[in-house]
Amino acid sequence: MNFKEKLKSNKFLITAELFPPKGTDISSFLMRAESLRDLDAVNVTDNQRASMRTGSLAMCKILLEKGFEPILQITVRDRNRIALQSELLSASVLGIENVLIISGDHPSAGEYPSAKPVYDLDVLQLIKAARTLETGIDLAGKKLKGSPKFCIGAAVNPAATPNDLQVLMLKKKILAGAEFFQTQTIFDAAQYKTFFDKIKNPNVKILAGITLIKSPKFMQFLQKLPGVNIPIKIQERINSASDPLSEGIKICSELISDLKTFSDGVHIMAIGMEEHIPNILSLQ
Repeated sequence: MNFKEKLKSNKFLITAELFPPKGTDISSFLMRAESLRDLDAVNVTDNQRASMRTGSLAMCKILLEKGFEPILQITVRDRNRIALQSELLSASVLGIENVLIISGDHPSAGEYPSAKPVYDLDVLQLIKAARTLETGIDLAGKKLKGSPKFCIGAAVNPAATPNDLQVLMLKKKILAGAEFFQTQTIFDAAQYKTFFDKIKNPNVKILAGITLIKSPKFMQFLQKLPGVNIPIKIQERINSASDPLSEGIKICSELISDLKTFSDGVHIMAIGMEEHIPNILSLQ
């Protein structure tokens, strides 16, 4: 059963993400990927945090050849509608069906603050563009010689305010053609359930984002990100732990256990520490 088929099942889905290398040595990337082999799919980020890395498309193709089911992340930040459509068609030619369409962090947040952002299309427009390509025509109305098929996902932030705006945007993305969602990181299952119950849709799967806290310093970094809410109890556990990483692993496992009672699945972001994901899941 491939990822698109699993989305139509009652399976509790587990995905995770990998960031490509900053360079041509992919050995570490492949080593980290092996920890994710038993998951339902693996995202490859697209120049995350507005920092230059090897392309998501190339790394997705390598994962596909090694027996993984990749999810290609595409940001609308860096490409105009010509390049975005070309990237989608290229993915299809290479056998990559799963695509997560996101805005991407503004260049001012990354290593190239003077870089010019593009944002020629927004996320909704690119989702619609992908669905248009599936009909055999491009955005210029020109016929394609062979049309692609996609499994399209998007992102949502359950903790962002106003919350109703997030719900509205999610529903618009569903109408545009999104089949699954991966959320920004959450740490409060009860708070997430309130959001999840507002938008639960039998035709769409929503995977809650889970981030592994490896240290108090990393937790402080997370707290500065928009929409991230770390409950006081979790902060106290990390700050007082003799081994913060082990405590972070326990917190992730406990959160996943809580989410299993109502959620469609989880999307794990270990951010360079993917070797700990099997341990997180083994504690269930």
